[in-house]
Amino acid sequence: MRRRLINSTLSVVLVVIAVFGVSLFFVETRTIESSARDRLEAEAARLLADVESRLAAGQPVTAEDMRASAPADRHVVIELVGRPAIRLGEPAGEAPMETSQTGTHGETVTVQQPRSVVSDEIARMLMIILVVSLLAVAAAALLAVRQARRVSAPLTDLAETAERLGSGDPRPRHRRYGVAELDRVADVLDTSAERIARMLTAERRLAADASHQLRTPLTALSMRLEEIVATEDREIVKEEATVALAQVERLTDVVQRLLTNSRDARLGSAIGFDLDEVVAQQMEEWRPAYRSAGRALVRSGKQGQRAVGTPGAVAQVLATLVENSLMHGAGTVALRIRVTGNQVVVEVTDEGPGVPKELGARVFERTVSGRNSTGLGLAVARDLAEADGGRLELLGQHPPVFALFLSREFEREAQGGA
Repeated sequence: MRRRLINSTLSVVLVVIAVFGVSLFFVETRTIESSARDRLEAEAARLLADVESRLAAGQPVTAEDMRASAPADRHVVIELVGRPAIRLGEPAGEAPMETSQTGTHGETVTVQQPRSVVSDEIARMLMIILVVSLLAVAAAALLAVRQARRVSAPLTDLAETAERLGSGDPRPRHRRYGVAELDRVADVLDTSAERIARMLTAERRLAADASHQLRTPLTALSMRLEEIVATEDREIVKEEATVALAQVERLTDVVQRLLTNSRDARLGSAIGFDLDEVVAQQMEEWRPAYRSAGRALVRSGKQGQRAVGTPGAVAQVLATLVENSLMHGAGTVALRIRVTGNQVVVEVTDEGPGVPKELGARVFERTVSGRNSTGLGLAVARDLAEADGGRLELLGQHPPVFALFLSREFEREAQGGA
């Protein structure tokens, strides 16, 4: 592209120079010849007037008398009636330029100059035209190279940016080139890069969340199936299968929430539900795992509480807290329900060493973990709680106390009545 831009610019300049240069050459040639002829005629008229004035005054007209009046670089011939011709200056050579003037008494003055005088002046003029043309071509070449570089370099840079986007590197470059059209393309590429970066981040986050959030219900479901395999009592099999189906439904709900990734509260997905039922469900699902670990899972506090939220999301948050206590805690794990103002709180605590002092509230940040885990569980749990209008907090580090705050159902009813 750069070569095409340079060649096209130079072609236009050469055509312009050819058209105007040739025209200027012919015009200047005629002007030079016309000026030379006018000068000869003026000199011939001046000499003729000098001869006539001498004749009228009775003065002699000789070569010595006229030499001072005749130009040194001209060949002058003065012809008088009945006298020999007077010749002054060197002969003008072959095919000279000449002009003649005739006086009232028959005297004739002829002035000649060599053709080379005009030819030399035309040659100098032609040389000037050629030099100016070469300078114009050189300036045009420099300008063409600069303009081609100004256009082609940004295009090359934009092509590299597009290639980086295609290779999976969506970082925007935020480069501008001072050309409105190219800057517009750069804006579009930067916007696309930012959009792709957000999409990739969301996909990576979804994959990480899915791998972590699906692990908990799958682990519980696996334990439930092991219970079914280990027993021959049909009643137990039926009971465990019923619980397993409920876990599959919760697993489906988890997948759906991960795929949607975010909810709009205006869709009305947050509803009033029985908090005791969700807590009892988690107790039932996790007791086999705690029995296998030789630990206890207990609940206490107020009963009959109803909260506003999504039952599946609340169950997933409690499952994350219970699993963390199983994996990283020790001793008995207690779930306690209490009421504070217009909120109902579910606290999960154990008898383990707790959260390291250097972590504190950072334990909810992604990739932050003090026990060599992924650091995603609590971060996803807090996102789920906030999506329901609640919050998940660390109330104590030693022993660890995690609290899930939810709005009580009567608060929503009051707002609706208002």
